[in-house]
Amino acid sequence: MVVWNTETVFACRMCGRCCEGRGGIVVGPADLARLCAFLNLAADEVIARYGERSNGKLKIRSGEDDRCIFFRQGQGCGVHEAKPAICRAWPFFRGNLEDPASLALAKKFCPGIAPEVEHAVFSRLGRGYLRAHGLIANDPSCEANALILK
Repeated sequence: MVVWNTETVFACRMCGRCCEGRGGIVVGPADLARLCAFLNLAADEVIARYGERSNGKLKIRSGEDDRCIFFRQGQGCGVHEAKPAICRAWPFFRGNLEDPASLALAKKFCPGIAPEVEHAVFSRLGRGYLRAHGLIANDPSCEANALILK
C-alpha cells in the first residue's frame, strides 16, 4: 500500500512540459520582488527583459521554443530558487484540485504526477501543500487564477 504525501503524489522529472506554452506564468508582486533579488535587477529591468503584459497581468515571456525563457533543456529552471508562485504550485492548480477530469488530463501531460493517486487524496494533499507554502492567491487582478481556490 502506498503512503501518500506530496512527494509520492508528485515528483518532478524536470521534463519542462509545465514550462511550455505562452502567457501562463503570472508574476505577482511577491514573485517580482523575489525575481528582482535573485537576478540583482530593478523591477523595471526585470519586466523589460523578461516580462510582458497580458490581460492586465505581468507574465514571463516565452522563448522561440514556446517555453518559459528561463527554462534550459537538461538543466531545468534558470531561476528555480526565485521562480513564481504558479511554478512553485504545479501540479496543485485549482482545476486539478477541484475537477477529477482535469487531474486525469494533467496525469497524461505530466510524468511527475503519480498515475494511481485518487483525486480526493491529490486534492487534500495539494490544498495542504499550497497552504503550507503560502501559495494560495487572492488578488485576481495580479495573481494567477489557478492559485485562487474556492
